[in-house]
Amino acid sequence: MTQPVLDVRDLRVVFDTDDGTVRAVDGLSFALGRGETLGIVGESGSGKSVTSLAVMGLIPRPAGRIASGSIHYGGEDLLAASPRRLREIRGRRIAMIFQDPMTALNPFLTVGEQLTEMTRLHLKHSARQARDHAVAMLEQVGIPGAGRRVDDYPHQFSGGMRQRVMIAMALSCDPEILIADEPTTALDVTIQAQILELLKQLRRDRGMSIILITHDLGVVANACQRVLVMYGGRIVEEAAAGALFEQPRHPYTEGLLRSIPRWDGHSTELLRAIEGQPPNMAHPPSGCAFHPRCPYQLPRCSSESPSLTPRDASGDGGSKACFVDLATIAAVAAPAASTAAGSAPH
Repeated sequence: MTQPVLDVRDLRVVFDTDDGTVRAVDGLSFALGRGETLGIVGESGSGKSVTSLAVMGLIPRPAGRIASGSIHYGGEDLLAASPRRLREIRGRRIAMIFQDPMTALNPFLTVGEQLTEMTRLHLKHSARQARDHAVAMLEQVGIPGAGRRVDDYPHQFSGGMRQRVMIAMALSCDPEILIADEPTTALDVTIQAQILELLKQLRRDRGMSIILITHDLGVVANACQRVLVMYGGRIVEEAAAGALFEQPRHPYTEGLLRSIPRWDGHSTELLRAIEGQPPNMAHPPSGCAFHPRCPYQLPRCSSESPSLTPRDASGDGGSKACFVDLATIAAVAAPAASTAAGSAPH
């Protein structure tokens, strides 16, 4: 990767609760390349959204805090920046699309008022310039009759159209980085496809970098060049999207892929859910956080926490945090499965 536009190192975010201190993000490191779409996947509670809030400087206080780490944007550590400097960057250089547009949008203001607020603050637009820019942005994200609808309130838009308004707001100041947190949640599949295609088109046209946070592996396969898989606040696997789907190297990634339907006509396996429950991060298990649910666990997994190491010898640049070699297991299992199939009665 060339010089990354965003570089996160050893990020740790904790929350103080009645049940104890929750380590929501525990030693997270990743880099985002220019023009790249990076997917972050994992179950609810894995730390995906907290990571995005940390980048935006929006961790809720006083319950939450960033315990350690660094977040560098353009050579500047955002964790050391003043609140005023963060406000200058937020929305202007790094923008975010939140999960639920109905709660993210102000119901008492028209979408035009909310769009113009961004550009008048960051781009110093006049009232007329801001309104014209708002209409142009609504047109760019595919809202029909933008000149009229700019004066409508959020409740007058459908779910898909509200999400388009959120994208228009996020892109109004032409940011370098767009963080999309579950941008297609609660949308039907047709609208999901339209939103993802819109994001891909905008990335191509503007050359911006995108962090796409989701629990939907179908979304990742359709939109991302590289993928981080999170579990228990940590990265457990990182790889190019094609390599990850073709040959997962962490048992959790393998479990995620086996729990989604395949329509390629080649799979005869039944869907298999991952047994057990995600860890309680106020009282996480010792060793590897996934070991209580892992079908391949070794004795050392319950006492040692694996660090990220290369996925395999292919040189694809990916990494995994696991003591188990899934490639070897798959190689041993394949001949056994072939022998069993050949000996079966016809």
